[in-house]
Amino acid sequence: MKAGERAVAIGAFPLVLGGALALALGALERGWDPEQIVAVALLERLYPHHRSWLHSRGDLRVDLAHVVSVTLTSNAAAAVAALAGVALVGQIAQPTGTRHAGVWPTQWPLLAQLPLALVVAELPKYWHHRLQHETDLLWRFHATHHSCPRLYFLNATRFHPVDIAIDGFLGVFALLALGAGEQVYLLFAIVSAVHGYFQHANLRVSVGPLNYVFSMAELHRWHHSPLVRESKHNYGQNVIFWDLVFGTFFWPRDREPPEDVGIPELPAFPMTFWRQLASPLRWRRIRDASRARLASTVEGNVV
Repeated sequence: MKAGERAVAIGAFPLVLGGALALALGALERGWDPEQIVAVALLERLYPHHRSWLHSRGDLRVDLAHVVSVTLTSNAAAAVAALAGVALVGQIAQPTGTRHAGVWPTQWPLLAQLPLALVVAELPKYWHHRLQHETDLLWRFHATHHSCPRLYFLNATRFHPVDIAIDGFLGVFALLALGAGEQVYLLFAIVSAVHGYFQHANLRVSVGPLNYVFSMAELHRWHHSPLVRESKHNYGQNVIFWDLVFGTFFWPRDREPPEDVGIPELPAFPMTFWRQLASPLRWRRIRDASRARLASTVEGNVV
């Protein structure tokens, strides 16, 4: 890589994430602004990982619809999780007579609480994600995310509403039920948003040893491999800690992740927004149509 490309590959993620956190710490009530999305989108055009991923394959309009769907669903799930978490803390506080229930180290500085929040919230999210790939019921919802024909920043929002609702609830509830404050959750949400866009970005990324901390693009591209033996790894959404603990970390050094992504065993999976929303209810039809299409392809190749 040229000097400029290498600088972007190494520095873009930590600089954008660090900038977002610095702005948030300065004015937490502002939350997370969308400038970071624009930065990732522009960097993709300048330093793409694969030039073929720069071109829409009929997926841009679908992904934009998912942006709206995911935003509404995740906000609703977070609100429900917050109410449930606060209610649980209140139930614990009543019999014990304590003013502040929970085991969260609220006395720590915010920047010290953030890494703990990333690890703690990731545990239920890790197992939910892993079970999505290991159980048919959950996979029918998660398949929407893996149906993308290429990887680029908007893939971070291609999720079925049921999928993102469960995931969003688990993370928020885990933090608030343990007594973490609202500011900790806001910082966690900022990291999740920025990391998610970089994780799926069509951007040359080389974070080196940080791949043992964050579940970044170099690792996550293997998770989107069309080969099941490769995709059933790297389940971490923000940090890779639990993959290291439970043995699902995967980072081959002798080759690059495949350029082709998707679900080759489901060629009949719908590629329009509304049909993707309905796909779990039409799962048997999708599987039967996929089997027929695959069989037809095999017969054609034999002939």
